[in-house]
Amino acid sequence: GLWVDYNLMTTVQGLYCLGEANFSDHGANRLGASALMQGLADGYFVIPYTIGAYLSKEIAVKPIPTTHEAFAATEKEVQERIDKLFAMYEQITGENPYEVPMRIYPAVHYTMGGLWVDYNLMTTVQGLYCLGEANFSDHGANRLGASALMQGLADGYFVIPYTIGAYLSKEIAVKPIPTTHEAFAATEKEVQERIDKLFAIKGNKSVDHFHKKLGKIMWDKCGMAREEKGLKEAIQEIRALREEFWKDLRVTGKPNEMNPELEKACRVADFLELGELMCMDALNRSESCGGHFRVESQTEEGEAKRNDDKFSYVSVWENKPDNEWELHKEELVFDVVHPSQRSYK
Repeated sequence: GLWVDYNLMTTVQGLYCLGEANFSDHGANRLGASALMQGLADGYFVIPYTIGAYLSKEIAVKPIPTTHEAFAATEKEVQERIDKLFAMYEQITGENPYEVPMRIYPAVHYTMGGLWVDYNLMTTVQGLYCLGEANFSDHGANRLGASALMQGLADGYFVIPYTIGAYLSKEIAVKPIPTTHEAFAATEKEVQERIDKLFAIKGNKSVDHFHKKLGKIMWDKCGMAREEKGLKEAIQEIRALREEFWKDLRVTGKPNEMNPELEKACRVADFLELGELMCMDALNRSESCGGHFRVESQTEEGEAKRNDDKFSYVSVWENKPDNEWELHKEELVFDVVHPSQRSYK
């Protein structure tokens, strides 16, 4: 790795090197931590506090002249990227952003509800936190072009690590929870039976084989755009795949050790049930709404077409024996603000 000083600066002034790319503690045992952890440690906990020593000296430095050929080359490259971005924008909106201001501005965009959370992202259930678009906090605010993924990352990386400590600090004095309750015994028995069942199959196909096949079905037939024919096919294909899973799966390793294959097998078994349910729910909702676009339900201009008369409810599916599902509905009543057609124009 590159040589760095105590502040992680290389021999080139102002050039820092983080993670395994530097030599600093790469050869030392990290007590089981990964290379990723070294990078995160350098990036989150070292460089923010050490780079200031260099920057403080740069305050008095005169502006660097921009006449060097390297600046011209960089400026040209950046301009080319901007031109491509603006061309995409013009193709979508029909407006030249060099002539008309881009229509990105703070505004209310949409909200589909979400669990109530306090300032620390904790729900009304003590110790239960809700992150990303699943909570109501800033879901209705325009994110200036950022996606829902970014909201989840922001809550997960920059909020919850600093707020959950307030709750956990009170739990240090709590005595260990006894495992003698009948619920613990029942759960332990259920989990052990499932593990035994997975290892007893002794088939020929890996967990990844089934995971990839399920992913292909979901990608092709239950993606952003779905249609009745494809969803019905997907349900049948997933049921057949689940039957094959429980007949021809092979889980390597042993049950009483750290076993990633066993962990994946348990997850994929759940994915097979969840995938079928997602297709059933998409089939049941024969309208277009939010990220769910039914090809059969669109306007003449290709916009999503809702059916508020039929689907103004929140719902939950209840799992019944033999992989049967029951839909429970709670009707929505709008007294003040009424639903309106969404348009990206």
